[in-house]
Amino acid sequence: MDQKHIWKLVDELRSKKIDMKGKDFLLTWERSRDEIDATFLVADVLRAMREANISPKIWDSGIAVSNFRDNSTRTRFSYASACDLLGLYVQDLDEGKSQIAHGETVRETATMISFLTEAIGIRDDMYLGEGDTYQREVGKSLDEAVKAGVLPDRPTIVNLQSDIDHPTQAMADFLHLAHHFGGIDKLKGKKIAMTWAYSPSYGKPLSVPQGIIGLASRFGMEISLAHPEGYDLIPDVVELSKKQAAASGGSFAHVHSMEEAFKGADIVYPKSWAPYDVMQKRVPLLKAGDQAGLKELEKSALANNARFKDWECDEKKMTITTAGKGLYMHCLPADITDVSCKAGEVAATVFDRYRDDTYREAGYKPYIIAAMILLGKKKDAAATLSRLIERAHGRSVD
Repeated sequence: MDQKHIWKLVDELRSKKIDMKGKDFLLTWERSRDEIDATFLVADVLRAMREANISPKIWDSGIAVSNFRDNSTRTRFSYASACDLLGLYVQDLDEGKSQIAHGETVRETATMISFLTEAIGIRDDMYLGEGDTYQREVGKSLDEAVKAGVLPDRPTIVNLQSDIDHPTQAMADFLHLAHHFGGIDKLKGKKIAMTWAYSPSYGKPLSVPQGIIGLASRFGMEISLAHPEGYDLIPDVVELSKKQAAASGGSFAHVHSMEEAFKGADIVYPKSWAPYDVMQKRVPLLKAGDQAGLKELEKSALANNARFKDWECDEKKMTITTAGKGLYMHCLPADITDVSCKAGEVAATVFDRYRDDTYREAGYKPYIIAAMILLGKKKDAAATLSRLIERAHGRSVD
């Protein structure tokens, strides 16, 4: 990609009205449409700069704290890549090796890790009703420390997945769609099927499907949310998505058949999640360390899941998508039938056909995260990027 195109993206960024400096990126629906578009633009500029061998490092020192309270592969490495891209060293906060285990408060931890820190990435999706709350508590603690003069500057927090939303995933997914269909404006009128799919596990968070409907509803898309009876998402998020869909000129249908959702869909996103009420029951058991109770809940949930093994993205269902060529999406790792499990979310032939597409989808996440950090730290992102491009310092030497 040549510099002419990069400058075009920067010029487009200048036209966006944004107010993101000093603010955290926690939920996509808290950001204006201009701020969403600006994040996409910054991500594309950073990607283009790397491809053009222009270093996007805006810091030559400083750290980014990585706080994963749940397991991760793609997001963990995407966060590390994003921070390194901008010139930050990643320090993992291992709570088991910190004073948190000895009763250190959230306020104290947040302050102690932030003296030379530019960004804090947090994944906290295990406890329904608590992940988003925890991230906001960290943010409030940082505000207090800056106000008291303890911290010279405030790190920006990036939600790497909470109980409510997975913004880095959803934003990467939609940047992938923008490139696939030729622009974010081309998504208007496209039908996306966000459907539950069978999995031999029961505790998958609700934040991915909620993140998808919460963002798709901003672009005038036709959303079809499908799941078996009882596999509800957080009601407030569903209602918000319906309102956003109406405001953007799109639509929102809530159906109980995967086939109905897939019919005429341009994009399908079959993904397992735990029922809202099961996640509510799971929280007190996890907190209490009630292994017997957790085992009993898992047994019951898996038995219920098994009633819906036909909720699989297979070849037959794909034939009823638009021209039989709807785009398959997944946040990965997918439960692939007869590959990673006996029966799962997607047939092996379907996944193999779209494997490279899902990898491209994942490839946008480092740039989305880097864009969120840059916008959270720099008041005039266009000016910052312009200086980097004008400097044109190569990131590698042949």
